Amino acid sequence: MFIRHRQAFLDRMEEGDLALFPGAELVTRNHDVDFPFRQHSDFWYLTGLREPSGMLMLAKGISDVPDETLFLQPRDELAEIWNGKRLGAEGAMEQLGFVAAAPVEGFRSRFVDLLPRAKRLWVSLGSSSSFDQIVLAAMAELRGKIRLGLEPPQILVDPRPELAQMRLYKSDEELELMRRAAAISSEAHTLAMAQCRPGMNECELEALIHYTFRRHGCDDAGWAYPSIVASGDNACILHYTNNDQPMRDGDVVLIDAGAEYRSYGADITRTFPVNGKFTPAQRDVYEVVLAAQKASLDFSRPGCTHAQVHEASVRTLADGLVQLKVLDESVDEIIERQTYRRWYMHNTGHWLGLDVHDAGRYREGGESVDLAPGMVMTIEPGLYFQSGDEGIPAELRGIGVRIEDAIHITGGAPEVLTAATPKEVAEVEEACANERAEPPTLEMDKLTQ
Repeated sequence: MFIRHRQAFLDRMEEGDLALFPGAELVTRNHDVDFPFRQHSDFWYLTGLREPSGMLMLAKGISDVPDETLFLQPRDELAEIWNGKRLGAEGAMEQLGFVAAAPVEGFRSRFVDLLPRAKRLWVSLGSSSSFDQIVLAAMAELRGKIRLGLEPPQILVDPRPELAQMRLYKSDEELELMRRAAAISSEAHTLAMAQCRPGMNECELEALIHYTFRRHGCDDAGWAYPSIVASGDNACILHYTNNDQPMRDGDVVLIDAGAEYRSYGADITRTFPVNGKFTPAQRDVYEVVLAAQKASLDFSRPGCTHAQVHEASVRTLADGLVQLKVLDESVDEIIERQTYRRWYMHNTGHWLGLDVHDAGRYREGGESVDLAPGMVMTIEPGLYFQSGDEGIPAELRGIGVRIEDAIHITGGAPEVLTAATPKEVAEVEEACANERAEPPTLEMDKLTQ
């Protein structure tokens, strides 16, 4: 998979081009403790290397220079005793399929030697000061040697737009990894529904979810993004991650959590009653949001645009706000004046892949992009009624509902990667009533429908 990704990028380069891609570095959390390492998504996409401090160099049509060279940490017996095994150059060629590999300490001198031979340099500046310094210093050094016939490339090309378009379309192998992440995430959400009880703390469900992620082989901390477990009025905070409040009888709890498997993420949101039974008002709000999601699903196919997916949710939610007696305008007036944004303030979805808000354009030439097979996105409408909102019916206050699934665009009807997660009202209440003392074995046959 990674070999094909590198070749696909090389195909976009011109003869005489040189391209550099830095990997992620370890980041200090406090004193001598580092944050868990997570590879830079673009670097992972091209290399499959999990180790820090790597550098990828691609060269096209430069005499006596390999098309691809991975610079990485060398084997070191003492360092490996402390921090774990390293691939080293030989391992990178054997296990990752590289034509050439070398210790990262030799990157700078190799780059300086090759730079005057390059017609264009593909490089992304502004993300890493240490990397920027290496590139800019080498460029400045060469500018001082123009009288000697040496000079740096006159054209710099940012590789990020090309990589973003490549990453927007998932291969079969990538989709399989995303299906696995989705299945694990579905299991975690379903288990949380079964285990939830009034009086439990939000953090208990968070711990259960993260345990399920790790139990089934997910990366690092297990999650693709910090999980949201928001009960009561907390469900009206879009990016609530404190997850530290007791869950009260009569409230709903909104869980937005997705696993990360081999660096590919899932993204699911479900909202369910803490005590297992929706109140009439909660059910009414939930059904409006569910109808909005289904309306957007109808537009999740080739021939439709990303904007149409959002517009379908907005129209359904606007009609729902009228039915809930929150607004008394016409649906068209609500949409034109955007009065719905008081209770629905975000977009309906985003691309999904190596990043939870994945790479890829949403608009081209001023127009919303057309949906095409291989794209993966989320659909996540919601309604959020603050407890202190005196402009809405009293029974709606303190109810926050979001429903989110991961969707693969196919040649026809969309594939709902997260379909195994209960979503209909009856399914949710049944899942809440189930007795499940321990996480069962993951049932991969329930991945999608």
